[in-house]
Amino acid sequence: MIEGVDEAAEPVNAAAYFGNETKTLREFLGLSQVKFADELHYRQAQVSKVESGTVLASDAFASAMDRVAGTPGVYGRLRTKLSKVGNPEWFVPYLRLERKAAQVLDFSPFLIMGILQTPEYAEALFRAAHPRDTTDTVREKVALRLQRREVLERSNPPLLWVVLDEGCLRREVGGRAVMRGQLEHLSQVAEAPSITIQVLPFGSGAPAAAEGFTLLTFGDDNDQRPVLYSEAQGMGRVIDLAGIVATGTERYDRLRADALSPEKSLRALREATKEYTQ
Repeated sequence: MIEGVDEAAEPVNAAAYFGNETKTLREFLGLSQVKFADELHYRQAQVSKVESGTVLASDAFASAMDRVAGTPGVYGRLRTKLSKVGNPEWFVPYLRLERKAAQVLDFSPFLIMGILQTPEYAEALFRAAHPRDTTDTVREKVALRLQRREVLERSNPPLLWVVLDEGCLRREVGGRAVMRGQLEHLSQVAEAPSITIQVLPFGSGAPAAAEGFTLLTFGDDNDQRPVLYSEAQGMGRVIDLAGIVATGTERYDRLRADALSPEKSLRALREATKEYTQ
């Protein structure tokens, strides 16, 4: 093991901790960032972001470090451990399953789901919910939330299907500029083949579900049963009871049926963006 890699330590800032270990390895090997990037098969800009703690390295980046260092999964295991640091204990089981899911079906009745949030939108939510947190603490929480995007950036990302209540577009989180950026981001990601976004308009009447929830399903090569995840009062739980998951699936199908088509939803997102621009 390269000196400086301490898998037993409990870091406060996951990205900064792994960044320091990355820099330590590079200097141990006597390489510049450019040469190190070449060895990893990454761009120098990505190495710089990882070393500075701007982002937490991806699983693939950590595996590349193990290849270059000749270490049997050391950096991969460290990265896995760090990805859980700072997340509420009750949320970790969901995160583990989200990374393995073949399909993620989400209904968001009030706020845009975390994996699709911009940094500014997420920061506004954290500041509202935790007004006593320091700026550094808020930044760490935002960074953790953004890490969830990694599953969407894989070569084989899960199918993400999101039904957004129209209230998510109208609730002005963080101000008009933040909302404009958030809706622009949604419009961009909605064009990805693995992501579908539908808007549930106010005119659709009573929704099939009053509370938000997420359904996760898994591939044939995974023996994990489908699960339903829900949150209430700052706590979440993962449920794999067949009856509850079946009820959730039925309600989700009704929500999708009542929502605008993906094409009309994209137009609704763009129209709402224009309203925040005026």
